[in-house]
Amino acid sequence: MNKLKVVFETIEPDFGHSFTYQKFDAARPNKNLGWHYHPEIELVYVNGGSGKRQIGSHVSHYTQGDLILIGSNLPHCGFTDACTGNTSESVVQMKDDFLGSVFFDIPEMQSIRQLFDRGRGGIAFKGNTKKRIGEKIEILEYKSEFQRLLAILNILNELGRCEEYQILNADHLTVETQTKENDRINAIFNYVKEHYREPISLEEIADLTHMTVPSFCRYFKKVTQKTFVQFVNEYRMVHASKLLAENEHSITDICFESGFNNFSHFNKSFKAFTGMSPSVYRNQLKTVVR
Repeated sequence: MNKLKVVFETIEPDFGHSFTYQKFDAARPNKNLGWHYHPEIELVYVNGGSGKRQIGSHVSHYTQGDLILIGSNLPHCGFTDACTGNTSESVVQMKDDFLGSVFFDIPEMQSIRQLFDRGRGGIAFKGNTKKRIGEKIEILEYKSEFQRLLAILNILNELGRCEEYQILNADHLTVETQTKENDRINAIFNYVKEHYREPISLEEIADLTHMTVPSFCRYFKKVTQKTFVQFVNEYRMVHASKLLAENEHSITDICFESGFNNFSHFNKSFKAFTGMSPSVYRNQLKTVVR
């Protein structure tokens, strides 16, 4: 059995720059879709569309675009692809000391320091904040380098002061402290990503990590605050949510396409996960879109 590893991404700003800014669209898609991590903090704005968030052990489904902040060395997957339906994706990456080791210690930077601290677990912004800040990120493309730097500081300050956000990994979950641990937990995440449509036994996933089943269960619960079965079911639920939002396939087909082999169990699990049945979820989403 091949062990899948998280990829360390090297990010080098262009000469004379302290951060990177990139904008992707249909003509220039973001091809970095696999699990990866980097020491840089990453701010991502997805303009429109719907897709999956996979950050640390958190998996969820976004609609009508997304605005997220990913902390240093927090593994994550790409957020857009040919099926996402978004207009564009803007990405800003910077180290937490990109303006010097003491710059963020001054009183005026307190909200940004607090934002970086919260961002260790990944943050999703919502409501008016997502729309308003998203527009500011979009127009970075048209600013001079100095204006872009000032705009990024303003954006970070506003995000640090807003209240419309959700921390994605409770208790600032980090899998970032040691490369060996990164490789282990992300081998697990990668395996689920590739095989969630199939039955995944505890024996095979424990074998992947060279652990006994009891040791693996203790390890996974300690790192993610979830059981492995819970994590896999959540992954399948998010995929089902995405399919319900994006196509007209029957709910039965979506059940099996998402890795469930029992329709009654799927209905019960989906309601427990979202608070509504798959059919009600689809109908409500159609109303929102209209």
